[in-house]
Amino acid sequence: MAMLPVAQLYVRDVPDLHAPAGADLLQVLWCPFDHPIMPRTALFWRSAATVTDILTTPPEPPAVQFDGYLPEPCLLKPEQITEYPNPMELSKELREPLGDWNTWQAADADVDSSYAPHPESFYRDNLSVAPGWKVGGWASWGPTDPNPQFCLTCESKMVPLLTIATFEWDDSKRSWIPDENQARTRASSTDTHPEGQAVIDFFRVKGIEVHARGRVPLEARATPPVTDPVPRQPTAVQIGSGYIQQLYVCPTSPEHPHAELMQ
Repeated sequence: MAMLPVAQLYVRDVPDLHAPAGADLLQVLWCPFDHPIMPRTALFWRSAATVTDILTTPPEPPAVQFDGYLPEPCLLKPEQITEYPNPMELSKELREPLGDWNTWQAADADVDSSYAPHPESFYRDNLSVAPGWKVGGWASWGPTDPNPQFCLTCESKMVPLLTIATFEWDDSKRSWIPDENQARTRASSTDTHPEGQAVIDFFRVKGIEVHARGRVPLEARATPPVTDPVPRQPTAVQIGSGYIQQLYVCPTSPEHPHAELMQ
């Protein structure tokens, strides 16, 4: 089964990409089938100078399990940002001030007063763990509590390498939307739960309008897929019902087997 390209990253574009000696290029591929709940990935660290025999027609698998496992080609424009740990990774002493509205007022952080009843939400939505595809950074948690990953070869604590996300942002994290996309975005329906909205947005990316009860008319199924994905899902990748796939590597040796986690 031919594997599909998921990401190609150069050290010149992503300085925090800690490559093995002699490598300046990371290629991430995956099998477009669940193994068992998400695609299985393969990492290839290479020297860009040695990549000379480029195929004009890359091999493709005869089938994919889900359309969301077939990434939409995108040109990356890496941007370095600052983010902070998930609240669950903070000590009790650090979490308590985040839940005190006076903390944010004293910091003159210009926090919207709508956060006053739940001040900790401002930290979670606007400062902690940037959503979307990213290299390195802090890990996202939710379906599970923080779960350290350890290298099977040397038992070192592994670090996040790549986050493969279904969405670049959601309605609670709109402050992370790039400036150039602000004018193209709008809030999703407030009548639909996040997991339902994830499914609706997935079908809309494919040019299929999902109606109130989730029924898709026969004529809609024949609608050709759109060529310009919605701004918050440019890759058209779907992990589960809107989750993310995290890849971890060993800090001692990136060539040790990596680990995968769905959150």
